[in-house]
Amino acid sequence: MGTGFSRRPKVFVSSTCYDLGPVREQLRNFLLDIGYDPILSEYADVLYDPRTHTHTSCLQEVPGTDMIVLVLGARFGGKAVPEALNAVSLENISNSGFDVSAIESIPNLSVTQLEVLKAVESQVPVFAFVDEKVWHDHLVYEKNKDLVTQIRFPSIEKPETAKYIFEFINFLKSRIRGNSVTPFAKFEDIENHLRKQWASLFQRLLRESRDSTYEGKRIFGLAEQIEDLKTAILSTIDNTQSREIARSAIRYRRLVDFVSSLRMPNPASAIQGNMRFDQLLTGAGIARIAEVEAHDRERIYGRTVLVKNDGTYFELRFPKDFLADIATDWETFVALPLETRKVIYEALSDMERMGPRLLRYRTEQFEDVATSREPAASGEPKGLLG
Repeated sequence: MGTGFSRRPKVFVSSTCYDLGPVREQLRNFLLDIGYDPILSEYADVLYDPRTHTHTSCLQEVPGTDMIVLVLGARFGGKAVPEALNAVSLENISNSGFDVSAIESIPNLSVTQLEVLKAVESQVPVFAFVDEKVWHDHLVYEKNKDLVTQIRFPSIEKPETAKYIFEFINFLKSRIRGNSVTPFAKFEDIENHLRKQWASLFQRLLRESRDSTYEGKRIFGLAEQIEDLKTAILSTIDNTQSREIARSAIRYRRLVDFVSSLRMPNPASAIQGNMRFDQLLTGAGIARIAEVEAHDRERIYGRTVLVKNDGTYFELRFPKDFLADIATDWETFVALPLETRKVIYEALSDMERMGPRLLRYRTEQFEDVATSREPAASGEPKGLLG
């Protein structure tokens, strides 16, 4: 079958066939049982275009799928032909922020590895699994790279391919997102992991859909507040400054809301100063910032937490990247004339009291509420933004 429109998720199974045939068959049955469309080359699920090499046909199938399940075992797999190599751009992957240094030489990539790189280039999610014997040997490799040609790794069928297999695992682990790699001893480990991960992903989708509906209603209400806000500001300033301040008031609404929510003793003094954003957070007693794990969503509102020095915390309903936008707004805001800042802050502070804050403060200890956390930030205050 091709990869046209389907109401069911299409899952491309990527692995070597010779040594992982039983696992691939079990994966296919599992995917069919839960109502997904498995894409496996040996079941004619891949369109082998007679005008191209079979390696290229496999790569052409990847962008049309919804996700890839990768299984790495003892074999390197077939070395990709030049035509297939040209179908993947390491430059594009690198320009997207992915570190490709672990992939030493593209001519030494297998078809399986190219399938994963094509998925990364096409932004198709990859769920990666490594045979636990290969996983353990990879740890040995990491500590003895200089001796790799002298070591016979029991899990690797052909010694000359060990380096390329292990370095590809390094690439999978070093990706800037979707970098989870899971060892497995038996197929049930893969099945149980996928069931939990996909169920959690579906739960998050439902929650984000619900949250976006709420945000839409709130934004509609804020639109009217902004119109009133323009009128209020324009009545307090000279006509020559009207346009600039009205435009700034709309731009910095989120920023003022954020600063006001930090519960600082004297937020107005921070607004009038020239401190950096990380200094603002430090001054508010923020020790570190962490993403909220999926299994903590029932106990913690939002997507991000700002943990204070005393262990209490703020909940932010947006992802951690949202803080980078706030930091950018802060940099431009403190560059405005002092009087302009004061007018904007005072007017916006009054208006924002009419609606819910960006941050919600919790007096509980974050350590007691969350079951899984990011490590505390250390070193320069810049680490607060990750």
